[in-house]
Amino acid sequence: MEIAVGQGDLVAARMQMALSLGWHIVLACLGVGMPAITLIAEWRGHRTGDVHYRLLARRWARAMGVLFAVGAVSGTILSFEMGLLWPGLMGTYGQVIGLPFSLEGIAFFIEAIFLGIYLYAWDRMPPVPHMLSGIPIVVAGVASAFFVVTANAWMQVPTGFEEVDGQIVSVDPWAAMFNPATPPQTVHMILAAFMVAGFLMASVYAVAMLRGRRDRYHRLGFLIPFTLAALVTPVQIGVGDWAAHFVAANQPVKLAAMEGVFHTERGAPLHLGGVAVDGELRYALEIPNGLSLLAHWSPNSEIAGLENVAEADRPPVNITHWAFQIMVAMGFALLALSLWMALAWKRRRDLPGSPWFLRAAALSGVAAVLALEAGWTVTEVGRQPWIVYGVMRTSEAVNPAPGLVWGFVLVSLVYAALTVATVYVLRRLARDQPVPVAPQERDVADYKVI
Repeated sequence: MEIAVGQGDLVAARMQMALSLGWHIVLACLGVGMPAITLIAEWRGHRTGDVHYRLLARRWARAMGVLFAVGAVSGTILSFEMGLLWPGLMGTYGQVIGLPFSLEGIAFFIEAIFLGIYLYAWDRMPPVPHMLSGIPIVVAGVASAFFVVTANAWMQVPTGFEEVDGQIVSVDPWAAMFNPATPPQTVHMILAAFMVAGFLMASVYAVAMLRGRRDRYHRLGFLIPFTLAALVTPVQIGVGDWAAHFVAANQPVKLAAMEGVFHTERGAPLHLGGVAVDGELRYALEIPNGLSLLAHWSPNSEIAGLENVAEADRPPVNITHWAFQIMVAMGFALLALSLWMALAWKRRRDLPGSPWFLRAAALSGVAAVLALEAGWTVTEVGRQPWIVYGVMRTSEAVNPAPGLVWGFVLVSLVYAALTVATVYVLRRLARDQPVPVAPQERDVADYKVI
């Protein structure tokens, strides 16, 4: 592989981007899913008159404000990193992919404005108008995720331009934004955001219930986000299959890395586990014809192996393969947990009686985040060595200035500080007494809530 800069600087730039994206994406998911969950609680409070819903909505709204502020900081860091770390990409293709970033900025400002209204006007607006003021937050959050992911989808399947004599011409930003990868990738990401938000929020209340807090407040705090995430999970698995078929048709090298396929073959098996060693995937459990069937709906279809690609053009197989394995394993584990809950609710309209359910639910937030991070690892590492698939190498896009490793060190310290500060503020918020939202609700204002 031809490297435009020192190998250490290239690795440092990629590690810094991975850290920033991996950290920010969790907050972005909470920014997409948490407003919807909060509005559901507030709506149920208005509909039923149950004070617990309103107290939950108010507590979650305060947490939303904290997470939005921190997410704005990490998002700003990312926007600077795009230009500082990858000037080759932005300088060459900025005119092609600039539109979704501009639209994301508009969505961000709309979200910020209405979040301010929603938080400030809790006791200053009538209940229904206040609840309606939260709808733009949900819409803008989903829109922000959509616009950003379209830019990444374009990096997977670049369209909307022509290159003539090294110059980018005939630019069509709309065609670039609505490239073939946009539908599966944006839907997959938005559903993942609701899963992460729902399971993370539910896991907090699962821990509280394991500690003996089984009152209605904590039960509802668990049920609302968990139910939303559980409903999304089977849909997400179906969308994941759609996305995998898209990869099989458009990025066969990535598919080969995901499954550790080194040799082209018909009736390729599906691999569970395994380690790539010396051009072979070893120690894997094989399901005969499984990969051919899943990728092309035919047990005898051909799967192209990595042997057809120059070694310099292959993605890191073990990282891509194991990230894919983790994503799928976490997804099906969360599906099993969701079905456990559904069966118990159908039988007796209550949570499963086993404490193992709550223990598993307490880990569901971590599992959802692991699936999210693993999925993005597959998407990004599986595209290597290309930053724009088949068009521009990552080494050609990175900043040629030396010393990028020090930027990685500095950003790592910044994110460490942000993590400590965010956890501290949220823990302080958890220890606060909930604020009564109406005089008749003061009888439950002495709850200590998480």
